[in-house]
Amino acid sequence: MAGSVVSNGATMMCALGSSPSTLVALPTPRVMSCSQPAATIMDFKPFANIPGFGACMSPANPQVIAATAAALGVFTPQPCIPATTSPWAPGNPTVLVGGLPVLTNTSTCQCMWGGVITITSPPSNVQA
Repeated sequence: MAGSVVSNGATMMCALGSSPSTLVALPTPRVMSCSQPAATIMDFKPFANIPGFGACMSPANPQVIAATAAALGVFTPQPCIPATTSPWAPGNPTVLVGGLPVLTNTSTCQCMWGGVITITSPPSNVQA
């Protein structure tokens, strides 16, 4: 089993974020899943698809580095600005939406500051 299909409104979490966020699958011509647009692996764009996760706690994030230096070495998380640069992986290549693999609850997305984004609660229970 490849996992459950993920649709707009799924809850996700970054391993280096302080709070969950909600996936945005834009309502372009798509297949619907639980009355919401089904997401694909290409729904990884910062802010358009992936809002922030509260505070970023990545020691590799330049904003966190600068704030920590300004605080004389006291670790200082900063507001999360997602920095995803590549699609979700692996997706399900046997189920396509608009020619793209559907996003599943087992897919992950990498932030360039080291955080791994996972789906924690998909609003769909359709199996892909």
